[in-house]
This record gives sequence, structure tokens and C-alpha cells, in this order.
Amino acid sequence: MKRVINLLVAILLFGAPLFAQPSAIVGKWYTIDEDGNRKSVVQIYKAQGGSYEGKIEILLTGDPERRCVNCTGAKQNLKIKGMIVVSGMSPDGDKLSGGKILDPANGKEYNCTMSIDKKSGNLKVRGSLDKSGIIGRNQTWIRVVNQ
Repeated sequence: MKRVINLLVAILLFGAPLFAQPSAIVGKWYTIDEDGNRKSVVQIYKAQGGSYEGKIEILLTGDPERRCVNCTGAKQNLKIKGMIVVSGMSPDGDKLSGGKILDPANGKEYNCTMSIDKKSGNLKVRGSLDKSGIIGRNQTWIRVVNQ
């Protein structure tokens, strides 16, 4: 009986952090602009190949049918609503990294890292020009509740 209790305690203490991330990142998130306004809803999900992606489900500002006029390649002039803007993300400890994030406003792709802020529960998103993440900026996304 003591072994069973010890096993349960070990699972609770050591197993919980394994499941806390990156699965906690999966879900719907409000993207927030520099002024603190909600811009869109992005659905983060595990893609068929095992990587994580993010797709814009709702545009909350401007024309909801607008297109990515500044994008290049296959995404040029596609509707922003429905567009995959986060791609190639892989679990890296308690975060997702190694992927890209697209800014539809300027059409540029950046290296991306995502993690849950342990205090607030918000999603910390870092887009950077370099793979090490030194040259870039952070955004905080807020989880969508009841949608």
C-alpha cells in the first residue's frame, strides 16, 4: 500500500509539469496590440505531423474579409481570416519553439517561441529576427474563455 501511495505522489509531483506544457498552449487566444486592444482570435493546435500551428479564426478589428496584401509567396492576397500564422512549432521543455510566426500587417515572418506565464496564465509570444531570440519583441495573448 505504501508503494502505491508513493507512486501516486511521484506522479502528482513529477508528472503534472510534463502535462502542463505545451498542451496548455493549445486552445484559442486573443492577440493583443500595443494599445492593449484585442485584434484577433488565434486557435493553437497540434497539427497532423506533430508540430503545433496557429490559425486566425476571427478578426476583431477592421474589415473581417481583408487580405494579406503585404504577404509574399503562397500567402500573398489570401484572406487573413483562416490563415495559418504560426507554423512549425515543436515542444521544447515547457515551451514551444523552432517555428515561425507571420505578422499579416507587414507580411513578414519571424522566429517564434511561446510559453505560458505561470503567474497570469497568459501566453507569452516572442517573435524574433534571429533564432536565438535576442532581436525581437514580445506579445502577451489572453486565453479565450467560453467561445
